[in-house]
Amino acid sequence: MSIDTDIEEAHDDTERVSLWDRVGRPVAPFAWPLTLAGAVVLGAGCFLSWSYTSDVLGDLSIDFYPGAVQILMIITAVLAVLFALMYRGPLSHLGEWLSSATALRTLGLGSTIFMALVIALIAIQSGGLVNVMPGAWVSFAGAVILLIGSAGLTPRAHRDPLHASLPSWVEILTIVVLLAIVLFGVAYVLGIDDGTVFSLVVLFVGIVCLALARAGFFTWVGVIAQTHRRVLMLGAVAVALLFPFTQGGSDANMSIATQVLIFAATALGLNIVVGLAGLLDLGYIAFLGAGAYVGATMSYSTFATIGWKPPFLVVMLIGGCVSATLGLIIGSPTLRVSGDYLAIVTLAFGEIFRLSMGNLDGQDGPKLTNGPNGIPAIPDLEIGSFNFGETHDVLGITLGRFANYYFALLVLLAFVITVFTRLNNSRIGRGWIAIREDEKAAEAMGVNTFALKLFAFAGGAFLAGLAGTIKAHHDVSVTPDQFIFLESAFLLAAVVLGGMGTVAGVLIGATILKLLPEKLRFVADYRLLIFGLLLVLMMRFRPEGIIASKRRQLEFHEADEELATRIEEVHLVEEQEAKA
Repeated sequence: MSIDTDIEEAHDDTERVSLWDRVGRPVAPFAWPLTLAGAVVLGAGCFLSWSYTSDVLGDLSIDFYPGAVQILMIITAVLAVLFALMYRGPLSHLGEWLSSATALRTLGLGSTIFMALVIALIAIQSGGLVNVMPGAWVSFAGAVILLIGSAGLTPRAHRDPLHASLPSWVEILTIVVLLAIVLFGVAYVLGIDDGTVFSLVVLFVGIVCLALARAGFFTWVGVIAQTHRRVLMLGAVAVALLFPFTQGGSDANMSIATQVLIFAATALGLNIVVGLAGLLDLGYIAFLGAGAYVGATMSYSTFATIGWKPPFLVVMLIGGCVSATLGLIIGSPTLRVSGDYLAIVTLAFGEIFRLSMGNLDGQDGPKLTNGPNGIPAIPDLEIGSFNFGETHDVLGITLGRFANYYFALLVLLAFVITVFTRLNNSRIGRGWIAIREDEKAAEAMGVNTFALKLFAFAGGAFLAGLAGTIKAHHDVSVTPDQFIFLESAFLLAAVVLGGMGTVAGVLIGATILKLLPEKLRFVADYRLLIFGLLLVLMMRFRPEGIIASKRRQLEFHEADEELATRIEEVHLVEEQEAKA
């Protein structure tokens, strides 16, 4: 699309906004009342029973006692009412900063899809549409009315949320509330055992987040997060530390949490290679495996093949250095190539590592890894007198084995994040960005491209090796089949899905890709299909990832400023022609 076309579309939008200013009401006079009525009907239907039987999607068969799925739609209805009142009503001053019409359309479409899916699930699980009670049909009708009414709303002219300012205490309170929602929301999601209900919760979260994002709410949140960065960091640390205390001693949920942290720490190492330096690595799981095997062979397992048992912190450093050495070995001869060729070489390296670990059994090679049998019975970590395998009571709450590893992994993740952010903001990070954008231009400007790419490989591998040493004790055993190509693909997907070159984005991407398989075991056969569709949709609608890199946002902002300047020039020319 050319810039002239963009100018024409922006000019059309300006004409529509001018129509609002002149008329003072939406083009369709029935749209706003219909939207508000649809939101009210949607919420009212949630207080009636949706299902004749009580064993479908929780218990949705009791009047005036909403179940979990019904509460989700009540929240959606409340948000729709708030945005409707922002569009016209007592909250219209907030509508000057948020795009309420766009948010209402998103909520209308999302709630309609949600209710249609709920009705279909009730019919399938209970034996037919006859078991769908009137409350579900009322809420579905309300969602459709909301969708039709919001489609007739004309977008109002609103100010840029970037320039919105509120008292500091309000902004800090907003950050605290959002972090509290994250803490208890994650705890609630992990406690859902029904995969179907979990899927509906994920759909609801997606609808709400998309509506808020299109309204511009998250843009404002990003501004206040930068303004109160220390508050945000302290709050995030508090949420991470308090998380085990919200699980009621559940080892299953804490096991998922520890797997997420291991996956996230490894993905952040890959983010250096892919997100910053722009090098496609399809064998990165080998570096995690190298660290895991170092931790296993130096453990107190009866199957360990190395007699030296240094302190675990020394083992971590050795594991990181071994992985970094492998990064240098694979990087030195192969970084002369790029693009698809580099991807093929790294893919081959990952497979070579897995096969090599299967052959170091004392028959086909030195007895180091016990071959396909791996190294089982790895004991829990012991640092001083603290045994990670024992349970501990804190404030009356039992913290089990996985909670102990969770806190250790939090320390590791904090270290990895610190290393990543320091490198990203240094001259080395700027050199990596230059290589990613245009390697030839970077080299012409004096950047030592080969050395920086080699350092990216070694640095990312070092961080993965650290995570691998803890993974060995966490998983109790290490075998070659834990480090297959599919794991490398998931790591890469976490980086791309979350946002290349970002910390928060990769953490979110890693959480999604580790949490969903655990909760969606009933569709395990279609897991790869779902992930593939998810990535296709992301590349189509948000190629920068869930959280875009600040550098890329700055580039887009500069492009928008250039477009705005061109539009102003066109308007000046039109005014001069009109005067003439």
